[in-house]
Order: sequence, then structure tokens, then C-alpha cells
Amino acid sequence: MKKFKIVFMALIGAVMLSSCGYNDMVDLEEQVSSQWAQVENVYQRRADLIPNLVNTVKGYASHEKETLEGVIEARSKATAVNLNADNLNPQSLQQFQQAQDGLSSALSRLMVVVERYPELKANQNFLDLQAQLEGTENRIAVERRKFNETTQKYNAFIRKFPRVIYAGWFGFEKKAYFAAEQGAEKAPEVNFE
Repeated sequence: MKKFKIVFMALIGAVMLSSCGYNDMVDLEEQVSSQWAQVENVYQRRADLIPNLVNTVKGYASHEKETLEGVIEARSKATAVNLNADNLNPQSLQQFQQAQDGLSSALSRLMVVVERYPELKANQNFLDLQAQLEGTENRIAVERRKFNETTQKYNAFIRKFPRVIYAGWFGFEKKAYFAAEQGAEKAPEVNFE
């Protein structure tokens, strides 16, 4: 009878653990990490374009030193904030987003300065850099959306019963989302007419 209880408990345990979804949780968590890496990739692309943009504007608007230095400083702050995919909690994601928002704001101010220089607006190097930067901003929006979708899928999976029990046992925790900054200042409108 005692052997029967042990065998029965072992069978029940094996069935419970085999259908716990551990491997699926691992796969989904890796997808979140992979998508986060892609988000970082597009933010890095933007950071890499900025020195070229600043140098192009510098040639035309050398007396706009404060604005150019602001862009360089904001880029430095944005690239200094590193966020590990294993540490995607709301506080760290907010810190990362604040640094990126500072850079976006500085770039918006730079574009307002550019409006004052008609010959710069016609410069092919500037136009190419501006198009690349615009494309990068669109990529950032797309990758952030994909990251949120992947995170939502992972979070929903680990919160459903009975996986919520196993997720806790194995240390799978809910991941944070990108969210629009509440009360964020509206970027200045730039008109190249």
C-alpha cells in the first residue's frame, strides 16, 4: 500500500509538471528578450545618426551652440542608460524612456533651429540624414509596439491558471510595457514649406 501511494504520487507529480508549460514560458520569455534587443537596436541606430546630423547642422548654424550641445548631451544620457532584458520592470523601463524622451525633445529643438536656415534645408546631406532619422523614429515606434505585443503574450501566458502557480515556482515574473509618458511635453511642430 505504501509503494502504491508513492507510485501514485510520483505519477500525479509527473503529469502536473509535464503539463506546466515551463518550456512555453521559457520560449515566451526569450521572445520578450529578443524583442527588447531589437528595440535597443533601433534606439542605437538613432544615437549613431545624431553626430552626423549635428555636424551637418553645425556647418550652417555654428552660432546655435546651445541647441547643438543640448542634442549631444541628450544623446550621451540616452546611450548611458542600459536596460537588461532580465530587468524589465516599470521603474527601469521608465528611466530608459525618460532618457529617450530627453533625446527626442532635443532633436525636436534642433529641427526648429534648422527651420531658420533655408540653405541647410536644401542640403542633400541634411535631407538624407533627416530621412534616415525619420525612418528610424518610425522603426522605434514599430519595435516598441512589437515589444508590447510580445510582452503582453508572455504576461498573459504566465498569469493563466494553472501556469500562474508554476511561473511563481520557477521565477517567471511579469514584464513591464512601454507606455506613453503622461504629461509629456508635445514636440514642437516643424514645417518645411
